[in-house]
Amino acid sequence: MTQTTEFDWRPFLLRWSGEWSDWSDSRSDDETRSEGDEAARQGRWLGFPPASEERIVAMEKRLGRQMPPSYRQFLKVSDGWQHAGGFVWLLAGTTDARWHDNESGLADMFEEDLDEDAGPDERRDAEIWRRGLQLEVESDATYVLMDPEDVDEDGEWAVYTWAGWRAAPPERYANFAEFMRDMHREFHSLRAHRTEGEPEFANDTTRELDALVEKARLMALRGEWERAGRTLDEAKEYGRPRAVGLGDQIRRLLGQTYMVYFEDVVTDPRYAPELLPSLVAEHAAHSYRDDSTLMFHLRGAGDDVVSSAYATLERVRDGTYRYTAAGPFGEAVERARELARWGDTDGAWRTLMDALPLWQPLGPDHLAPMGWVADPLLGPLLTPDRGRELLSTPRGGQAGEAPARSAGLDADNLTWLADPDAHDNLTSYRFVLVEGVAPEDLPGRLADGDEAALDDPMTSDEARRRSLGGQREFSSYDDRALMSVGRAGDRWSFAFDGDPAHFDPRRFVSPAAAAAAATAAAAGARAVVVWSGLRTWRGNPFFHLSVARDGAERYAFTYADAEIHRTGEIPRALDPDRFFGSGSGKVEGEGHAEAERSLLEAVTGEFGVHLPRHAITNGRLHTFTSRSWTRAPGNGETYAVISLNLVRE
Repeated sequence: MTQTTEFDWRPFLLRWSGEWSDWSDSRSDDETRSEGDEAARQGRWLGFPPASEERIVAMEKRLGRQMPPSYRQFLKVSDGWQHAGGFVWLLAGTTDARWHDNESGLADMFEEDLDEDAGPDERRDAEIWRRGLQLEVESDATYVLMDPEDVDEDGEWAVYTWAGWRAAPPERYANFAEFMRDMHREFHSLRAHRTEGEPEFANDTTRELDALVEKARLMALRGEWERAGRTLDEAKEYGRPRAVGLGDQIRRLLGQTYMVYFEDVVTDPRYAPELLPSLVAEHAAHSYRDDSTLMFHLRGAGDDVVSSAYATLERVRDGTYRYTAAGPFGEAVERARELARWGDTDGAWRTLMDALPLWQPLGPDHLAPMGWVADPLLGPLLTPDRGRELLSTPRGGQAGEAPARSAGLDADNLTWLADPDAHDNLTSYRFVLVEGVAPEDLPGRLADGDEAALDDPMTSDEARRRSLGGQREFSSYDDRALMSVGRAGDRWSFAFDGDPAHFDPRRFVSPAAAAAAATAAAAGARAVVVWSGLRTWRGNPFFHLSVARDGAERYAFTYADAEIHRTGEIPRALDPDRFFGSGSGKVEGEGHAEAERSLLEAVTGEFGVHLPRHAITNGRLHTFTSRSWTRAPGNGETYAVISLNLVRE
């Protein structure tokens, strides 16, 4: 229920009038002031004499409708209004209010855009021009209409404004009082940013708001970000200079990027190291944008800040940007990056959060560490829940209650691989788990020559595009896997391929034995190979498991074409008959998905391993290209090779 019946119009309108008069006094172009404006300036009153009850009743009789409460109460204080916001110069009182009755012809224009799928809001936007009460008398092509059919429980009529030059649908206000409050905010916002030579726009309202912005800053540092955000949003509507830059920091950590530019703050050299990376990373993510457009958000910045912005943009694009910070928090950043580098995104996040209370801002307009969101390894750590946790953590020397920890993103198992995802990305996958070997040493066991080296951390899509971009030959027998690497538990490492080639059981060669090759540093090392296609849309369901130790395969099984082929002594926990059945009890149809989950659970229990879901699906990991997972073609076997030759004219 609205509270418009309690709105005290007189002090509100007096304050607005005084602010307008003071601003008018400060202007140097007095000769352009109209007679009405001059009278308003001298009288410090933008309104008119109050309307009597008789005048209001006569107006209602003329219009055939009783006026809504907030507009009625307004008329009893002022029978009309001048300079409502920036684009309505005269607002109607009892004499000038009239039914619009499609005088503008805009109902026809809006109706042309209606089709059979048009919703109630779209139809209302057309109908308002036929039934609305017109309130604007003089304006900059701006219409103000009250809708007698859009009425709330208090009898208030909604107000709609529209200007063709705004290229937007009509804007709705719940009632006349809400409309006038917003016009007061518009009056302020249009004067908050002064041009060179203009005096500062200052009054009781701006001073009160600026004090609230400072309180909001301290609230945010204490972890009270929701209260701080509401205060900053209100100050932003009035155009207060610090409100946008501070509020954008909160919005960005909540995962919002649209219209987040850190206005005024990002161009300050003190804050540029923290805010520029986030700004340019969002720009880089939209490659269709011309780089010159970045300057629009850097207007007013010095040459050093502009140069830094474009240098940071280049590093973000080539993946070499690295976030750094001072003090103990900066040390935690380095530890977190190393954890994220090998897939432990939960550990990386906890490292950052544990050190966050020690973080210090670069100045009074800095609310939280920000540059890390553009770091290729740290940026993927951010989720909306984690952003809320960060914002709820007291920091910057402020005391407050520590928040509850956000839930980890990685389960301590492999079974998440059996969960269907929105895009069916992991219906088939393969991975190698190696015990006692560091992730950086996996290429030496699974690849040859120049390919036995790790590439820089990339997302799976980035790595795939980079790999295909340089490939000129494609073979039907060669199956070299593009694999991401990381840690898979205590003393285990993994190499993972989420987009494997077609599985051919006749030519498949497990890399388990090579991965488990004995060395002085890894004596007794075990290797586990899993290749699952139980939910694949290419061919028949299949599953392979092989386990090797000290360079020799100990046991394996392959389920394909509804048959099981096995070698070695398979532990009971991994016996394929438990998952796929035998004889008349064989698994079919949807049972394959349950078998997949049970198998992954069994592998988890047998070896105490896991794979980091968030790092694999959303993060950036080192990659390499393995040797082929298939044997070379034998005598009489056919295959195809496609070679691409680029010819430039």
